[in-house]
Amino acid sequence: MERNTVPGLQPLVFVLVSAAFTAIYLTQPVLPVIREEFGVDARQASFTVSAVILGIAIANLPFGRLSDRYPIKPILAIGGSMVAGFGLLCALTPNFVLLVGFRFVQGLFIPALTTCLAAYLARQLPAESLNVAMGSYVAATVAGGLIGRLIGGFIHHPFHWRMAFVIVSAMIVAATLSAILWLPRETRERPESTEAVGFMTLLTRADLLRIYAVAFCAFFVFSALFNYLPFYLAGPPFGFSTRLITCIYLTYLIGVVAAPLSGRISDRLGSGATICGGATLLGVALTATHIPSAWALVAGLGGMCAGFFAVHAAAVGSMNRRLSSSRGRANALYILFFYLGGSAGITLCGYAYQRIGWNGVTGMALCLSAVIAGIGIVELKGQTP
Repeated sequence: MERNTVPGLQPLVFVLVSAAFTAIYLTQPVLPVIREEFGVDARQASFTVSAVILGIAIANLPFGRLSDRYPIKPILAIGGSMVAGFGLLCALTPNFVLLVGFRFVQGLFIPALTTCLAAYLARQLPAESLNVAMGSYVAATVAGGLIGRLIGGFIHHPFHWRMAFVIVSAMIVAATLSAILWLPRETRERPESTEAVGFMTLLTRADLLRIYAVAFCAFFVFSALFNYLPFYLAGPPFGFSTRLITCIYLTYLIGVVAAPLSGRISDRLGSGATICGGATLLGVALTATHIPSAWALVAGLGGMCAGFFAVHAAAVGSMNRRLSSSRGRANALYILFFYLGGSAGITLCGYAYQRIGWNGVTGMALCLSAVIAGIGIVELKGQTP
């Protein structure tokens, strides 16, 4: 059956994915503040981010299966309600352990608004538009991540960082209701169970495992760097305030351009070339963050965003083009590895940061960037677009 290409589909998906991603990184720019308020160390304060990421990783496989079997709108309703509701509980709790627990539950239901929508988008759009469409989806994650960080950082001084949870919960409710009301009904018949490819079968494919490894390594690097960035910038030689640290996150905007552009580059040059180029840019950008200059730091962070989103969008588009069924499961596995990488990056680099500071974080990140480049070379030799 011909797929639906309703013009309003992508804007609705963009709005909902953006709203969902605002919840993930709300506490990141105020991690030094949370450290002082609750009397915890930098690694423990980072649990308010890594707990969400871990929840997302755990829940992606179940929601990937649900997205292949059931209509999207009931899933959206449940997911939006839970993410918004537990966001309000985060705003109210005075207990650090409960805060981390509530953030974990938010993470468990965010895939209802992201993974399921990625599969929905793949089903509704023609195959020839898929790389660009997935680039637009990734751009929505960029916008949401940036908005969440800006709200979390800028709201703190006039009010309190807890108010950010209230604002974002309201945004998620509004976006979820809009999607339920206006998303077009799916027009493609769902595959019969005999045609569906299971998780274990997908994991036996070497070409998909390479893409999943790219996802793990890329988000390992990105999460670790941006999570320990506030602690690095708050100390010498920079000594930035919370507001200025929040402004630094505006470099994230580069991803809005890099994600869709990398989809088009992948169409022309292949995913291998795009992944190699993105990994090389990551390595150069990581090195630039060690230059004791605010301008060099901003340039390095901008390069890091461009490199990461180029790798991410190329990998997502490449994976979906290789599949004709079970995209929900495949996307769930991709995001499982993606967020496992993010959680591992924050956790392991937390120990590295405590022992040797920023050098430990960037050293581990450079090793993972080299792995990404190696996989890109393998993809380049295979010439798989």
